[in-house]
Amino acid sequence: MSEPEPESAEPPDTPDGVRVGRPGPLMRVVRNQKLAFLLVGGFNTVLGTLWFIGWQTAIGDHADYRVSIVLGYLCNVACAFAMYRYLVFEVRGNFFTDLWRFVVVNLGAFVTNMILMTIAVSVLGFPPIPAQIAITAITAVASFFGYRDFSFRRSKKVIS
Repeated sequence: MSEPEPESAEPPDTPDGVRVGRPGPLMRVVRNQKLAFLLVGGFNTVLGTLWFIGWQTAIGDHADYRVSIVLGYLCNVACAFAMYRYLVFEVRGNFFTDLWRFVVVNLGAFVTNMILMTIAVSVLGFPPIPAQIAITAITAVASFFGYRDFSFRRSKKVIS
């Protein structure tokens, strides 16, 4: 059994050699940044889906399902950003740059979600909740790479 790396160890490199920040507090338990990332992503995916279901249940009879998607997104994005930033990557500085990049990746997933939901529900006639669950799986995979390689990316020269 190998000894854990000290907390002052240099941040891990991604396959392209770009640093992504020091491992966050969740790493003390999980010790694998990819797994920690997936756990936080899974939690936020479930939370976002629950927000959608809650809004759809609350207003679905009076508003289009897309309103539930928007409200669920808005409720979930701040939580997701904070969890990735502090629990997984533990990056410092560049708060607004990180937030902007995070929102760009999130909006990409959001727009993809809206397009796929419109096709699934309005064109193909699938019910909104099962369609949302299936589409969430697709957007989660794409988001993983966006967060890792863009949102919380740090160059080798700027690690703080």
